[in-house]
Amino acid sequence: MSYCPNTPEQIREMLAVIGKTAVDELFEPIPRGLRAKSFNLPAGVSEQELLVQLQEMAACNRHLINFIGGGYYDHHIPAVVDHLTGRAEFYTAYTPYQPECSQGTLQALFEYQTAICRLTGMEVSNASLYDGGTALAEAAMMALRITGRNRIVIDASVNPFARQIVTTYMKNLAVELVEIPTSSGSADRSALTEALTDDVAAVMVQNPNFFGSIEDLTAIAHAAHAKGALLVTSVYPISLGLIKSPGEMGADIVVGDGQSLGNPLAFGGPSFGFIATTKKYIRNLPGRIIGETIDREGRRGFVLTLQAREQHIKRHKATSNICSNQSLCALRGLIFLAAVGREGLVELAQLNRDKAEYAKDRLGSIKGVRVLNRGATFNEFTLELPRDAAEVVHTLLDKGLAAGMPLGEYYAGMANCMVVTVTERRSRGEIDALADALEAAL
Repeated sequence: MSYCPNTPEQIREMLAVIGKTAVDELFEPIPRGLRAKSFNLPAGVSEQELLVQLQEMAACNRHLINFIGGGYYDHHIPAVVDHLTGRAEFYTAYTPYQPECSQGTLQALFEYQTAICRLTGMEVSNASLYDGGTALAEAAMMALRITGRNRIVIDASVNPFARQIVTTYMKNLAVELVEIPTSSGSADRSALTEALTDDVAAVMVQNPNFFGSIEDLTAIAHAAHAKGALLVTSVYPISLGLIKSPGEMGADIVVGDGQSLGNPLAFGGPSFGFIATTKKYIRNLPGRIIGETIDREGRRGFVLTLQAREQHIKRHKATSNICSNQSLCALRGLIFLAAVGREGLVELAQLNRDKAEYAKDRLGSIKGVRVLNRGATFNEFTLELPRDAAEVVHTLLDKGLAAGMPLGEYYAGMANCMVVTVTERRSRGEIDALADALEAAL
């Protein structure tokens, strides 16, 4: 049970445990200039008056035309997604510990798993994870368990935020994480192949990668399998409406972030992570797996088939310490995919690709600007500018344009480069406005 101090004596006892004598001492690390001088709040107002004030404040917000991606994307969300996930039976539900009371939630998650398998070309999926970064780290842990090896090879064109999470997961383990530098914004295939020693558990790549480049990973999969290693692929789900699925390329574990599937940007969260694999590795999947069965009367039902997390089984036998998932966000992903449909996903992906190609041509024609990507891209591409990209991006913010993501902070020698993202929400006029503003800024 949690302990909540209610009396001055209890508060003093708690403070004494940590070597403090007063509550004010807890705030010593905060500079005095940043501490609140007082909490003189205005008098209360009616709900109607408060709404008017909030609307006036919201009207002062600046609207930016968004060309930033880097793992989180500005996609259209069909109204049906908010409507259905806002229903109380979904919105207020928690983990379905009692299957007999949670058939609706379990069926929705079962269908979610099916959708992820069809999207990725894999055989089994769990019922979601926190986000794409933790999904990638969980895939690394899976590979270590499956192979019994202690080395992970990861391509530097994998999202740097996801790579940081993988690094954190591996920090206190007897595991060597080998990072392969990029080659002009693409995976260095020869370096990846050379790094495939007999103690490598997995090769981890991303497609499309962080720079926006698309590659066929089939040859890398064959090279990994020849050495007894697994291929782990991180994917952008919307792109799978056009490009070959990771399953077709020979991937063993597929992960990604589901934000682009019906979840708003919302200052970076919440979202959900997905993970899928082949059936032979199902017992190494983290989290929960929903299964279909029949009851004693022969009626269709749904259950938590596997629950390999530390809360349900012996800690040393658990595949993960993930203690929850993102069921509501995952449900949004399912409803989004169902609303868009197979043909709609293809059309959506094509819109993203076509608009990005127009932007690539338009921006790449500006004097002094070079498109770094040599091969195919989806809806992101990397520009090399004649001056510091972060300074240019900052300048264009004053024009109402979030022009892209500068790379200098994440990749050495790329201070003049930025990734530009174009989703279906960007119009020709907005792309032209970005091109004109960028040309003027340079």
